[in-house]
Amino acid sequence: MIIESSPNNLDLRQGTDAQSERVGGQIFDALVRKDEHFNLKPWLATNWEQPDALTWVFHLRDGVRFHDGRPLEAADVAWTIRSMIDGTLVTAKGGAFASVDRVDTPDRLTVVVHLKRPDAGLLFNMSDGLFGVVPRGAGRDFGLHPVGSGPFRFVSAVQDKEVVVGRNANYWAGAPKIERVRFQVVPDTITSALELQKGSADLASNVVTLDMVHTLESVPNLKVESGPSSAVIYTNFNVQDPLLKDKRVRKAIACAMDRQAIVDAIWRGQARLADTLLPVGHWAAASDAELAQYPHDVGRAERLLDEAGFPAGKDGVRLRVTLKTSTDETTRLMAVVLQQQLRAAGIRLEIRSAEFGTFYSDVTKGAFQMYALRWIGSNEDPDIFRYGYGSEAFPPKGANRGHYSNARVDALLKAAAGELYQAKRREDYVEVQKILADELPGIPLWYPNNEVIHTRRIENVKLRASGNFDFLREACVR
Repeated sequence: MIIESSPNNLDLRQGTDAQSERVGGQIFDALVRKDEHFNLKPWLATNWEQPDALTWVFHLRDGVRFHDGRPLEAADVAWTIRSMIDGTLVTAKGGAFASVDRVDTPDRLTVVVHLKRPDAGLLFNMSDGLFGVVPRGAGRDFGLHPVGSGPFRFVSAVQDKEVVVGRNANYWAGAPKIERVRFQVVPDTITSALELQKGSADLASNVVTLDMVHTLESVPNLKVESGPSSAVIYTNFNVQDPLLKDKRVRKAIACAMDRQAIVDAIWRGQARLADTLLPVGHWAAASDAELAQYPHDVGRAERLLDEAGFPAGKDGVRLRVTLKTSTDETTRLMAVVLQQQLRAAGIRLEIRSAEFGTFYSDVTKGAFQMYALRWIGSNEDPDIFRYGYGSEAFPPKGANRGHYSNARVDALLKAAAGELYQAKRREDYVEVQKILADELPGIPLWYPNNEVIHTRRIENVKLRASGNFDFLREACVR
């Protein structure tokens, strides 16, 4: 199986890149797993309760063993959590557990987590891909030779070359059918496409461009699986900017966009329009009918700009705005099309592309008017709204890079975080989405499909919206 880069750390307490979470997610088990609606279901934890907003009690599955034969118990779960917050590890993942005060283990299979403050997102942070239970005592170098309890056991790794895993024949949830998987690092997409074409690689998940996917569909030995993805591409505004602080200007930009035309042309129809950051079918997602809509309408865009005090000049230009992007080819193409679309409404869009590090540094510093990026994974939890738009989430504390602030949104997010009942939490989150759709501090654009290409000797490949590698658990080699 081809991956674009080496995982930065297979220990899920430390690895934050996609490769670490996807490969590591096959080596480790989480406490809970997300279903197709992103509800959290039992996994290592068979059930749990919240006696109050500051206490979570988890009951563990009995009989689970690590790959080295040791039983997985409450002490291991407690160690996993504590090590991220007590200084044992220096890890960005520690922030996800900052609300934890202490962890108790009253017996072999019971874990009690005591919080300093209500944290409805805690359970999500213990879910698949984000969390993996390690044996007690596992230190900072554990990722070099990880020992988990998942469907595959670690065999070997060579930086920038490969990671090899083997079947865990004793896996408690049923052993995988594939005996061994070699994750081969191939940074170049053209090389990846050639490896698949030749049959020297069997699988690639969201690795090659859509043009290459289209070409590879006609190769007799290959099969393309395409399905919905939870990742969302969006554009964000700096709402402190003199031109963009008026929401009518932001709405005009949304109306000047023809998102469906971009999906059809650049994404070859392999994407779905988004009205919220949450994935399609998410339990907390507001329906289209509940949210303000901005269909392509140049006339409406012009009227909004007139109202906001931006009449057309002699050259037809009403205002000039700069969009920052990375040098990613698909994003760059999207920006060029947006530039043409906005011109019809008198908006001159300048594009500034930079390599990712420089671009991301500008974004986190607030040095932008608009930028385009994607959320992968973190938008599967409705806490994305606090992280992306809460007043206390300005960088470096969060990702509210456009410095949007709304007291009502903050109050709703705080209420949702302390709410024990999901139906009530959903009401708060729907209200937040309604406000964001009206004030438009950012525009959700579309959800690109997951694209997995595999040789026909690999069968039973069932995609997950998260884009993870869980299909390896059921797939087989003919």
